[in-house]
Amino acid sequence: MTPDSALRSLHVKISGPVAEVQLLGPSKGNAMGPEFWAELPEVFAELAVNEEVRAILLYGSGGNFSYGLDLPAMEPVFRPLLESRGTDARLRNGFRLKIRDLQDAVSSVARCGKPVLAAVDGWCIGGGVDLIAAADIRIAAPAAKFSIREARVGIVADLGSLQRLPGIIGSGATRHMALTGEDFTAPRALELGLVTELADDVVARGRELAAVVAGNPPLVVQGVKRVLDQGAEASVQAGLDYVQVWNTAFLPSRDFAEAARAFAERRPAVFTGD
Repeated sequence: MTPDSALRSLHVKISGPVAEVQLLGPSKGNAMGPEFWAELPEVFAELAVNEEVRAILLYGSGGNFSYGLDLPAMEPVFRPLLESRGTDARLRNGFRLKIRDLQDAVSSVARCGKPVLAAVDGWCIGGGVDLIAAADIRIAAPAAKFSIREARVGIVADLGSLQRLPGIIGSGATRHMALTGEDFTAPRALELGLVTELADDVVARGRELAAVVAGNPPLVVQGVKRVLDQGAEASVQAGLDYVQVWNTAFLPSRDFAEAARAFAERRPAVFTGD
């Protein structure tokens, strides 16, 4: 296992058959920057082959799950494509491959043979929703809030929420979340089935559930996960591949640049469809 001291965005603790993966940031609200995208697939690949681990609990630090993609830290990924206005084919393909890498990082959670439980406190925005959608069980604190905000900043969500959430909460609720970018409360998330339980001490309850899962026969538990995932894998991957191409073609827009300026200037964005 990668030494925990070598990780900047995650803290990993293994207690018997349960591994805990805590999001650390290092940006505010556990926003997902370069360290996170490099470390997440590495950690989950190692946990997947650790024969002692039977369940994984995933949660945030500092009172939030995650604010989602760390846009300032990831800006160098977007800048070359935006500056070229999408006219350089080599840049476009490089950008598509970068989207693929980020998708694969989230998919490492879904691919992990061990059941993953996500315990959500505080905000779970954008990439945070992508991440919990890749988990097997989701629970939340009563004050938790969820949002697919990409449409509000000129991006089609491309890391898995649009592909995985319809199978969790249905197409209608997914469209509502993704098209409006509205915030959803924990009780609403429970009503929709995005989470299956609310708990005042969500991490403590997550540990209880992880212990219950880990106490069942491991091959049976892993088999349940594989059987449930089997029918959806191909369609999820096809959707991920499609949105790679879509965002590579349309992300370098004036609206996206306007969203970035408005965010920096702390003002409402004015979108024109260009």
